[in-house]
Amino acid sequence: MQKSKILITGGAGFIGSHVADLLINEGHEVIVVDDFSSGREANLHEKTKCYKLDIRDAGLERVFQDEKPHYVIHNAAQIDVRRSLADPIYDAGVNILGTINLLQSCVTHKVKKVVLASSGGAIYGEQEFFPAPETHPFHPISPYGIAKLTAEHYLFYFRAVHGLDYAALRYANVYGPRQDPFGEAGVVAIFASRMLNGEKTLINGSGEQTRDFIYVEDVAKANIMALEADSNEKVFNIGTGKETSINRLFDIMKSIINPSITAEHGPAKAGEQLRSVLECARAKEVLHWSSRVSLEEGLRKTIDYFRSVNL
Repeated sequence: MQKSKILITGGAGFIGSHVADLLINEGHEVIVVDDFSSGREANLHEKTKCYKLDIRDAGLERVFQDEKPHYVIHNAAQIDVRRSLADPIYDAGVNILGTINLLQSCVTHKVKKVVLASSGGAIYGEQEFFPAPETHPFHPISPYGIAKLTAEHYLFYFRAVHGLDYAALRYANVYGPRQDPFGEAGVVAIFASRMLNGEKTLINGSGEQTRDFIYVEDVAKANIMALEADSNEKVFNIGTGKETSINRLFDIMKSIINPSITAEHGPAKAGEQLRSVLECARAKEVLHWSSRVSLEEGLRKTIDYFRSVNL
């Protein structure tokens, strides 16, 4: 891909900032739009130009007018499944209306392609077969999953009617440096912070619920490859294809930090799946992408990061 100007919504956040770093290191110009509700200035690369703005804001149009980006990577979102259950109107406002506002500006200013951060686990819901391919039936059991699926439908509409090219990346459970350890989302970050600080580590439910944990740098690389891909396939699962239980995750992390750490079990949380794992053959075949970082290697890198920032 030629050197381009790329706008990243949510680019001061966990995943978006890693995508920005990789793009800048490859010589692209990066513009970030972030309302800093969860993003942090410390995550921004020094070469990034940033606008503090909510994607629902009418002022987003002015950013497109001034910057004229060639591509857009849409990471800005309300990401907390539990918050979506408590406040589905807020979730829909950010994840659906915010996305529509963004896509309208993309069409007006002739953006070449949009890459959406979608969600494999939340869209598929309780899986009927494992791992789940992109053709798996949609059974979202949270407003967050419904909103992400709706955003994908809007991408399809904007391509069919307005010719806006896109790729939707259905992430597995992304973890790594810069993830927020203080919210409800992001079990790796939460465990790392609590274990390193000698605090009680709580496992919701039995701990036998499973997830497909994918390291954030692998996810960032998938975004670049999706930008570059020229294919009729528009939707891709981005994961490892491996199931890991929360109990197993805890055991690996305590072996790295302190083998004497013990966990407590609390009640299971509403709206959370029992099992989730993604089949990623399409991304390998079309994008020439696959996960590279093993779970143990990724966890060590993540724990080293949390040690270094003293959260």
